[in-house]
Amino acid sequence: VAGRLWSKQTLSYRRAMSIAVNITQPLDDFSLQVDLALPKKGISAIYGVSGSGKTTLLNCLAGLIRAEHAQIAVDGTVWQDTHQGLFLPVHKRGIGFVFQQSSLFEHLNVEQNIMYGAKRRGFARYATEVKEAITLLGIESLLGRRCASLSGGEKQRVVIARALASAPKLLLMDEPLAALDDQRKQEILPYLEQLHHRLQLPIVYVSHSRDEVSRLADHLVLLERGRVLASGPCMEMFSRLDLPLSQAPNAGVVLTTCVSHYDSQYALAQLAFNQQYFSVVTEKVNVGQQVRLQIQAKDVSVCLVKPAQSSILNSFEAHITEISVIPGAQVMLKLTLGQHTVLARITKKSADELKLEMGLVVFAQVKSVALLI
Repeated sequence: VAGRLWSKQTLSYRRAMSIAVNITQPLDDFSLQVDLALPKKGISAIYGVSGSGKTTLLNCLAGLIRAEHAQIAVDGTVWQDTHQGLFLPVHKRGIGFVFQQSSLFEHLNVEQNIMYGAKRRGFARYATEVKEAITLLGIESLLGRRCASLSGGEKQRVVIARALASAPKLLLMDEPLAALDDQRKQEILPYLEQLHHRLQLPIVYVSHSRDEVSRLADHLVLLERGRVLASGPCMEMFSRLDLPLSQAPNAGVVLTTCVSHYDSQYALAQLAFNQQYFSVVTEKVNVGQQVRLQIQAKDVSVCLVKPAQSSILNSFEAHITEISVIPGAQVMLKLTLGQHTVLARITKKSADELKLEMGLVVFAQVKSVALLI
């Protein structure tokens, strides 16, 4: 229960998870009450609609808000414990923070902005963390430019580099793409994916964008009116029919796959998973490259016999493991393909006419042009 002391056993487990958070903080019309243990590395996404308490949670973790009741420990170090009167100020927590707005110093150029983030650690760090961040975020050519001349996507890349320049123990990102248009978001997402693959430090990423979370997150925390509905590995969370995620118009799953072949004539990538393959229409990708494949439930159909002479290239034998009736006279099916799970949203009429039931073997079909990577 939020606000209570952790037992020694619980505290030991939570410290092993790297980020342990137990917070009670009153808000305007509800109270933020969270009890979380997040992984040592990778991206943990705090996901929910606007006003659910995501930013408040992040600000408490950063120390920008001194929560009414809190126990926060990161990598074995206690940052706040109200029962013991402990509160580590922001500048001693070793965090990097990326806000929605760029918050750059407009009178300084890009390099000077980045060096502002590095100066607390000394210039010796510049040759390692800072240069690596500059290269990783592709901003070498921007170093001498004034920040006022940068695009929104370029500014956010500079902000991230400045946050990394201080060699933080934890990187906090509060909806970093929310102020950007779709074009700029697509410009910066590949750089965030590079951070995900290359950096070892844990990242807590606040977002209300399912697409961002699908592409970036390893661990997902679903927040609603200040309470944690569920928390766990991202791939598992998206496939759970007991969560609101499965009833959204863009409900679906995310699979980690590997590019096994690329056909430039047809712009088709062959993605290997579970000793099977998906064909996806996409721009050039490299063989051996690991990619995340998003499969939306609305793009999956099922049939009782193996399709023949069909325009749909992706067809897989699957078992129905769960059926849930959803609003709009529709049915959500949970299908298992070996060790993987796919969701299919169909009409209740189709489910009744096909006499679908749990355990039934069906063939799932997915259009190549509908898949997202």
